[in-house]
Order: sequence, then structure tokens, then C-alpha cells
Amino acid sequence: MGAANTPAYRGTAYVVFEDLPLADFGNRIPQLSFEVFRPLADPDTAEGLTRAVTMIPASGEFTYATQAIRKTTGGSTGPFGTSSGGTTTAENLNALPDTADIVVALDRLQAMAPAVESVSLVVAWFGTDLRAGNCAIKPGVEVAAKATSPRVWSVNGVTRANAHLVSRDSEGRPVYGGTPSDFAVVQAIQEMKARGLRVTFYPFILMDVPPGNSLPNPYSDNAAQTGQPVFPWRGRITCSPAAGFAGTVDKTATAATQVTSFFGAASPANFSVSGETVSWTGPAGDWGLRRMILHYAHLCAAAGGVDAFLIGSEMRGLTTIRSGASTYPAVQAFRDLAASVRSILGPTTKISYAADWSEYFGHQPGDGSNDVFFHLDPLWADTNTDFIAIDNYMPLSDWRDGFDHADGEGASAIGSSEPPNEGWPAIHDRAYLQANIAGGEGYDWFYGSEADRSAQIRTPISDGSAGKPWVFRYKDLRAWWSNAHYNRPGGAESGTPTAWVPQSKPIWFTELGCPAIDRGTNQPNVFFDPKSSESFTPYFSRGWRDDAIQRAYLGATYLWWGEAANNPLSSVYGDRMVHVPECAAWTWDARPYPFFPALTDVWTDGANWRLGHWLTGRLGAVSLVALVRHLCLRAGLPEDRIDVTGLWGAVEGYAITALESPRASITTLARHFGFDAVETGGVIRFVMRGRAAVAGIGVDDLAVAQAGGGEVFELTRGQETELPQALKWQVARADEDYDAALVEARRITVDTTRIASESFPMAVPPEEAERRCRRALMEAWVGRETAAFRLPPSRLALDPADAIRLEHDGRLVDLRLVSIADAEGRGIEAVRQDRATYDLPPGDPRAASLTRAVVFGAPDAVLLGLPQLTEEQPAHRPLVAAHAVPWPGEMAVFR
Repeated sequence: MGAANTPAYRGTAYVVFEDLPLADFGNRIPQLSFEVFRPLADPDTAEGLTRAVTMIPASGEFTYATQAIRKTTGGSTGPFGTSSGGTTTAENLNALPDTADIVVALDRLQAMAPAVESVSLVVAWFGTDLRAGNCAIKPGVEVAAKATSPRVWSVNGVTRANAHLVSRDSEGRPVYGGTPSDFAVVQAIQEMKARGLRVTFYPFILMDVPPGNSLPNPYSDNAAQTGQPVFPWRGRITCSPAAGFAGTVDKTATAATQVTSFFGAASPANFSVSGETVSWTGPAGDWGLRRMILHYAHLCAAAGGVDAFLIGSEMRGLTTIRSGASTYPAVQAFRDLAASVRSILGPTTKISYAADWSEYFGHQPGDGSNDVFFHLDPLWADTNTDFIAIDNYMPLSDWRDGFDHADGEGASAIGSSEPPNEGWPAIHDRAYLQANIAGGEGYDWFYGSEADRSAQIRTPISDGSAGKPWVFRYKDLRAWWSNAHYNRPGGAESGTPTAWVPQSKPIWFTELGCPAIDRGTNQPNVFFDPKSSESFTPYFSRGWRDDAIQRAYLGATYLWWGEAANNPLSSVYGDRMVHVPECAAWTWDARPYPFFPALTDVWTDGANWRLGHWLTGRLGAVSLVALVRHLCLRAGLPEDRIDVTGLWGAVEGYAITALESPRASITTLARHFGFDAVETGGVIRFVMRGRAAVAGIGVDDLAVAQAGGGEVFELTRGQETELPQALKWQVARADEDYDAALVEARRITVDTTRIASESFPMAVPPEEAERRCRRALMEAWVGRETAAFRLPPSRLALDPADAIRLEHDGRLVDLRLVSIADAEGRGIEAVRQDRATYDLPPGDPRAASLTRAVVFGAPDAVLLGLPQLTEEQPAHRPLVAAHAVPWPGEMAVFR
């Protein structure tokens, strides 16, 4: 139609059909439903700030394929593994019957987060042992036999029958997906590049160490303990016995031998490349890291090249192995590997190693030696390393239960207008999180023990007479990047610096992220996965789902590093220290939402999504900040008169379903989320409820009313019968085609039977809607106590929506100011508040009910040698029997 021919229906989305074929709809005009998106990707929202993401699941034999791959069971198999007949299911078509999952996922990514311009493709092989000298790294498959068409699985020339078979869970299901087939990786790279996205290739090691294994544990004296941790982190791979345990080989030649075995002896010449196929031609028993990395370097080149390539990631236990007092053999091995990758990919591809956030800055073994080594500096300074890659999961908070902990904002004392500490209103507060990016734990102080952490006994980070505390601050990126580095063997600073040249290379956060779990910013690096020994909830987390903390983390992080004052220019290469366009948020999934995580019969890790780092199903929601701001702008308010910094959270969808004013829309949102709006200093300020009292008011602080003006203080308690016993809210579910969902909050022992109900034009996860519904009910019951009093003009700083603590009849009452009338005194109306009302658990999760797309396969057909059955049937026309599940309804036979 074109913009010039579009009717001017402002605020209306419409669809125009021309020559719509009606045969598929029974020759009738069909009833159609549409999902309409208008992303609010403002520059201060996660959607507008996220410019790079990682793409997982890293495993899944055909997950990254852009062509449809079908699996057939019970049919006949052709000479090349293709099959027909039997039962057909799609390997990679779960959302749409004619579009591969990764294509759907990329479409959604670019629609939901339009600022994204770079994707890191994560591809995994499987490690078999935490002992570096015994660990084989192999491509794996889910099952040893599978008939697929039109392509079959192959990685590095290894066929399905010869691949590593991943471990099973208690129900006999594979605990991981298999390694993505090589052709699928090529297709994914080419698809991303065709969309104009930059591609970073991210090889990954998944440790397949199952329960009940009998492997010697390197993290035990003399490696004598039987049984290694189950499905551990790759960063645990180390020498055996490990440093710090009796019999350790650390700082011996044996450690170097083990490291050499881990890397293997693969060279670029050990591979045969034919078109987009890469096969191994080296020794059959070499399953070292070099084989994996060089294979993918060749494969990326065959795919047309990538923008950046990582030679490994988070191998902290490996890079800190020493073969002598100050020799790190794995670091040299990574340098050699980078050179080999460079010879394959050439000078235009940027290469690096993605260090863990606890690894990048140096090795401080804590063994009493006082050693301090910048052990990765030879790699960082190497000419084949183009940038400093850090997987950044540094903590941004230290939040606890209650409100009187070290970071919390306590209530003011009676008679005071000053807060009792320099605390913060909530963990979601952006200023609080940003104060901990270059501050807090890992910068200003550390916890010397778990007991200290529990008691919040903080030890300042210092460096004695040397005066370089940044050496021990893993958060002090600016000082680490800006200064020369001097090793300190035995604690004595060397007279010559390391090879690192200050400001010489940019920093990329090759991963950054936060789990969607209560207090996730306390410990962003942990994840909840019951099958793994690495499964943890963050420090002091209550295990609740909290999408808002993930969104707050992304906003705080990207905005902080986007400020020039926080991100200095290099005098060497002329750009910023942290290269924000390549700071990749972990993570987007190639399995499209909501089918992942709903289809747990297809993907066994679906249950982990709820509390995990996934952005899929979260990024693209409507930020409350952006939504309220847009409604204010729609009302004609200038942007400089709108302050939404006191809001957080999001909805998965929102619609204005009636003719109403922007104020009415905001009132609906305020009711649902629990926030207030107040005009102060000419600015409309929006703030979440539940903040600490900003002033303590005693009886002597109240102003006396005018003569005959009544009581100094009135406290009114509403009738129970006027309040609801139960509150029911109706919302929509984005993960179930926007079907209605009903949530309820109820009080038990109250003298009322009244039931109230409300409907909200928004899509919200039911467990989150139930939390907010419960808050609203408790708010109503707590708020039945209202107060009216007067304050002197000296209390002019108080605004509506502020909380105060009032002393009355020997008890302390927390009140939220509702209105203020200024005359000779300040006439106040307030309601009772309980801060605990705004810190409630979500409801129970409700699994979405979805069905997979139906995909048809080639049927088995047999010509039947039967006589002519009827006289009407032509004698020359054969009879054919066909079988397929699902049955397509009809089959055309061609000669």
C-alpha cells in the first residue's frame, strides 16, 4: 500500500488483504486474530540499551538450523539416513510449521530489542573430566541412532554413531542437547549476517560428569576422593591434585604436562575443508581443546567469516595452574592457540579469550605466599589478542531481609528529618545498583569469611604502603586498564612491569547478565539448575521469581558504561575503555518463546527458565518507566517535567481498550503496580510505594489548629465490613495467546464477606499478578487507618507520597502522605502503611499449555498388486497404500 496511500487512522493498527484465497477457509471469510506490537524501546530501557546478546542453548543437534529438519521413527530409512513413513516430528519447527525455530527467535529478537546489532553464537562440545590431563572434549549427540531428513548430524567429520553420547537423567532423557551439527552452525552464522548483525563465535564446554561417576576428584587430598561434582562449571577443570590440596602437582613440571594434554596437538593443517564441510584428518585419539577451537575457526571461515572469535572462556582453574613459581602454561597455550586461529581467520576477525570476572585481573592464590601475578597479561598483550574479553557477573548489591541492613534505608527517628543511614530505598533502585558498579563489594571492601558476610562485617580493600588498592579490586576496571602492572612474587613488587601496555586494548563484556530471581544482583553469576553441583540461588535470595531485578540490572549497567565520565577514552586507540556495542547480555534463546520453556517434553531445561538468566520472554516487555512516560507525553507534558526514575518493573503487554484520558490510564497502572504521582518543583514525580519514612514526627511537632478548628490529630479506622475479604484480578497471559487469567488474594479471619474484582488491560505472568493482587488487598486493610493532622511550615520539604513515622499514644505509626493543603499550617491527610506489604512473594507458577506446530513428513507408499475392484475403476489405474503420522489428509501420486 505504501505510506502515501495509508489512511490517517492515528493510534490504530489495521491489516489489508487483497485477493485473499478463501478455499482454505471453507470459502468463507475467516475470523482472524492478530498480535500487535509497539515496542517502547526508549534509550533508558533494557530494550533500547541492549545492543548485543549471546545466543544459546549452545546444544541441540539442529537448533541452529535455518532449514526444516524432520525426524521419523518407525518408517523406512534411505541409504543416506533420510527416512519416510512412520511418525514424523520436527527437530527445529516448534512455533510455526514452516519456519525454523532460530528464524522465529531472531525475528522476535529484532522486533523486541531493535537496538541489538551483534549476536554471540554459543556452540558447545562436552568435557568428560575435571582433571586437565584426563579431560577429553568431544562433540556429543542425544541418541546414538536417529533418522532425519533432509540433513543428518555431523560435526568435525564425526558421525552420530561415533559421537559422545550425552548422559541421561533419571527418566532416561538426555540431560543436554547434542552439539549443533556443523551445517546448522554455518546456516546460523549466514542468517545472522544476512540480517546485518555482527557475529561473535563463542565456543563453550559443557561438563558431562554424571551422578554416580567414579572419577577421582582433583579437589581432594592426593585426588583420593572418588566421584567428581555433578555437571560442574568448566572453570573447575584444573591440575590433579589441585592447588591447595595435599599432593598437588601445581608449580611442577607435571602440571605443564597435564595442561599440554588438555590442549592436545591439533594444528590448522589437521583439517580438511570442502565447501562448508570441515573434517578432522589428525590423530584419532586427540580430543584436546585445540581440535575443537581450530575446527570452528575453519568452519567460521567456510561460513564466510565472523566479526569476532573467542578461543575459550572462563577456564579459571586452568589458567591459574603453574608449572613453576611464576610460569602459567595454559596462558602460553592460549597464546599459541590464538596464533593458530589468526592463521585461519586472517587479520580482520577480532580474537580474544573470555576471562571470568574473577580471573581477568590477576592471580592472587591466597595460600599465604602473598603472591600477586597478572597471569593473563602475556595473553592480553599478545598481538593476536584484539580486546580484553570479560564475562562480567560482578555483584551490584548486598541486599538482605528487613530494612535495617547496611544498604537499606531505615526510618527516621522521631523528631528528625534526616534518615538514620545513607541507605537506599530498594534493591531495584538504579542509583543503588550503579553505586556498586565501581563501588561496594570488590571495590571498597570485601568479606573475609562467610561469617563476616552473614554479619555484614566489611573489610576495606587496602594496599598498605604500596598504595595500589586497585590491584585487589576486581571492579576497578579503570585503574587496571590505565596503569602498568607489576607482579609481586612473595608480596614484593617487581622492578619491571608486565607486557601489558596501559589503555592499549578495549574491554568487551562478552557476557553480562543477572538471573530473574529475588536479589539476583547480590550474586549474578549463580544459576538454579537442580541437576548441577553448581546450582545455587544468590546470597540471601528467597528463591522468588523477579523479572524486575534483571531489567534493573541491565538498565543500570548499560547506562553507567554509556556515560563518558565512567568510561574514559584511550590515548592509544582513541575509543572508550569499555566497548559498549559489544557488551553482550546473557542470554537470548534460539528456541522461541513461549514454546520454550513451555514444551518441557521437548526441552528438559524448560523449568530453569523461570529463575534463570534468559532474556527470551522478558526483553520486549513494556517497561513501566517507558509506559508512564509515554502516557504523560501523550497528555501534553514536556519530557523535562516528567520524573519516572522512581519506578521499576514491566508488563508483557498493555492496551488502552477504552476511550480514556492518559490520567485514567496511569491511575490503572498505579493501582496495579502500587505507585504514586506527585507534583513537586514543577515536575510530576512517580514513585513506588513502600519507601522508608523520611521524617519522624512527634506530638510536639504537630501544629495547633486554629481556634475552634478541632483536634490536633485525628486517627480514623474504617469498618471491616466496608473492606473486601477477597480481591480478584483478571489479566491476560502472553504465553497462552493472551487468554484470560484470574488471580485472587483472600483474608481468612475477618468480619466481612465482600468480594471485589477488577480487570486490567495488560498481560502479566500470573504469579506476578497474584503478588500484586495480594499487595493491593493488604494495602486496603492496612490503609483503613487514616490520619489527619497539621504540620508547621518548617516541614515544607514533605510532599505527598512521602512516608513519615508518627508517634501516637506510645506507639509508632508509619504513614504515607496522601494530600497536603498549605495555608497557615500544612494540613495533612495520610494513610497507614506497612513496608512489608510491598515485599511479598509471587504466587505459584502456572505452566503454560501450548501445542507444537504440526509438521508432516514423507509417507511410505506401496503399489498394491490387486485386481480391478469395480467396473467403474479404470483397469490401468493402480491402487496405492500410504502411511504417515501425522496424516496430511491427502496424498498426490505422480508418475
